[in-house]
Amino acid sequence: MSESTVASSREDSATARTPQVVVEDSEIFTAHEGGKLSVELMSPLDTQRALSIAYTPGVAQVSRAIATDHTLAAKYTWANRLVAVVSDGTAVLGLGDIGPAASLPVMEGKSALFKSFGGLNSIPIVLATKDPDEIVETLIRLRPTFGAVNLEDISAPRCFEVERRVIEALDCPVMHDDQHGTAIVVLAALLGATKVLERDMHNLRVVVSGAGAAGVACTNMLLAKGIADITVLDSQGIVHGDREGMNSFKTELAGRTNPRGLTGGIAEALDGADMFLGVSAGIVPEELIATMAPGGIVFALSNPDPEIHPDAARKHAAIVATGRSDFPNQINNVLAFPGVFRGALDAGARRITEKMKVAAAEAIHSVVGDDLAVDHIVPSALDPRVGPAVAAAVAAASGD
Repeated sequence: MSESTVASSREDSATARTPQVVVEDSEIFTAHEGGKLSVELMSPLDTQRALSIAYTPGVAQVSRAIATDHTLAAKYTWANRLVAVVSDGTAVLGLGDIGPAASLPVMEGKSALFKSFGGLNSIPIVLATKDPDEIVETLIRLRPTFGAVNLEDISAPRCFEVERRVIEALDCPVMHDDQHGTAIVVLAALLGATKVLERDMHNLRVVVSGAGAAGVACTNMLLAKGIADITVLDSQGIVHGDREGMNSFKTELAGRTNPRGLTGGIAEALDGADMFLGVSAGIVPEELIATMAPGGIVFALSNPDPEIHPDAARKHAAIVATGRSDFPNQINNVLAFPGVFRGALDAGARRITEKMKVAAAEAIHSVVGDDLAVDHIVPSALDPRVGPAVAAAVAAASGD
């Protein structure tokens, strides 16, 4: 597809698919009043018989059976299908370290998404500690309560250690969504973008702004898919081998990225680049986006404020995406995590593997089908086909 055709298509349809939604502050606070979750009964407790079955004396029979055979808990409790959404509130959205209490509305929202898009029960757990040892120990002690763990909004680099140790300690699916959910959806969106533009993904020169949880995971995913030319930046500039003062994770990352040996900042990185992926709270001036190669791709995913406003980015890039629902091409983790966990639990998987993550990205991409366009590189977060498609693909990949 030529650049002129892409530009024309973008102008014709950029506002057609995603209406601008204006929500008043009062409506937002009213919707959150009392929280967003409640517990619903599987059967009503409206008779003495129902009460005797659900609670005493009937429940004692079930407890005795489970005490004799612990595997029966999977059949006679909700734990086997319950996802724990766990955070310490240190890296919430684009708000930063706001603490566990302030993070709870986000975790409640996550649980609501699990139910709506994955059909899974989940419970938010916010922890008043930043100590990895205490976080891991808490989840070990709570293990009989849940069947999977969605780690959420834990700051880097602690999140890498916490996830690794929780995976090692528990015999159930564990995923830090800020890392891997983001990487899955970014890969899905890039599959769509490169297909629309008729470009080979492997030849792209990619700039990743952000070397935290999402940035590292996205970089790893893109490297694994064969994109060799990736430059990563943090708040201090380009991550490269000769830079001092980096933590061990960034030093290791520097050894696998920046093949051109670039130094400096965002200006040096973006000059001639094909793709910008923003997963930081930084700001990128429009004039730097203008220095990218023609027909570029801009994924400005910081929430609630993208690294560059999409209207400005569209002046220079062929495809623009954000993490927001009020602009075209919303790259949002809700496309991934409900189906990933549903598929893992359906398959009885004890781990979420790299093959399962790639399968999830390809499933998301496949849902778009013939509707693929410059302003529709991923399906809508509300598309009811996404969750089942991802779950089926993840379950199938779990046996590979």
